[in-house]
Amino acid sequence: MQKLSVTLTIPIPEDSVIIKKVEYEKLKQNELQGVYWTMKDLEKKVNRKHDWIKENILYPSRFRKILDVEYGGFVFYPKAKGQIWTFKAKDMAKFLDVYFAIEKCREMQLKMQRTRICKDPVPLTKF
Repeated sequence: MQKLSVTLTIPIPEDSVIIKKVEYEKLKQNELQGVYWTMKDLEKKVNRKHDWIKENILYPSRFRKILDVEYGGFVFYPKAKGQIWTFKAKDMAKFLDVYFAIEKCREMQLKMQRTRICKDPVPLTKF
């Protein structure tokens, strides 16, 4: 079998660098370090309006106990008119990833339950 050996030079633009994937992942993880979001920022990230965010994420007590700075969380809940919502971006992004994953699982569970209910259920007397 024949073999061909090739030496290749690829120019890298002056404004670019090559880094290992592990280093890139660390940089991505730290890009939100020290960054704070407003409600407008959060609306863009979630692609929902503030009313939906408040109703589904911020106000339910099961989440507020995790999120509110009063409970050791990372979201400042305004207490007076004129104060603004403030979100610690890194922690909020992590929470949203978990929240939406859980909601997706709940949706799938509900679909599975509805499917089982709609089909002929196995009578309990058979067990």
